[in-house]
Amino acid sequence: RPDANPQNKAATANLIDCPPSDKLQRLLLIAYFFAGIGYVVSMTFIVDLVEGMPELKGKGALSFLVVGLGAALAVFIWDRLARQYGYFNTLMLAYVIQVISILLPLNGDLWSTLIGALLFGATTIGCVSLVLTLCGRFYPTSPARLMGKMTLAYGVAQIIGPAVTGPLTEATGNYAYSLYFAAICVACGAVINALLIPLEKSEVALRR
Repeated sequence: RPDANPQNKAATANLIDCPPSDKLQRLLLIAYFFAGIGYVVSMTFIVDLVEGMPELKGKGALSFLVVGLGAALAVFIWDRLARQYGYFNTLMLAYVIQVISILLPLNGDLWSTLIGALLFGATTIGCVSLVLTLCGRFYPTSPARLMGKMTLAYGVAQIIGPAVTGPLTEATGNYAYSLYFAAICVACGAVINALLIPLEKSEVALRR
């Protein structure tokens, strides 16, 4: 069937894929997997964690609302930062802030919990949007090629995360160790992203 919109066809023809190396793709995939662990563990336990603190009883729903607020407010901020400082630099920043956001509620006070929830919502949307944007930049003609792999890794993490932290929480009787586990996973993702920064620069230099 003829293309209904020749302009779209012409625009697609002008796009050129710039696929990263297999090493860069693997590292990005592993880092995104760790982000998935951090996301599912924190989102699963944040309400119960807050409700389980006597001084924060009844604030669980509020903390969950603040997570959503942080995500909504940060949608455009990460893209602006990435355009100014680079996508991999900004992605590493998102991971580092997310580590802090996961640990803040363990202070046990309302403000630490709400700030942590706000930062968690903001960094979660940041990690997802930045990674998917990178997929589109690497493969502008067929972004789903890499997006599918990343989404699969994120989804597998959301199965493994509760499978590990559920028994851990039951064995310890609190959520602290599960949040430590999530923070360690995201910190590993941050370290991997730190390795990706010089790797991506070297690959860009080789293409020139």
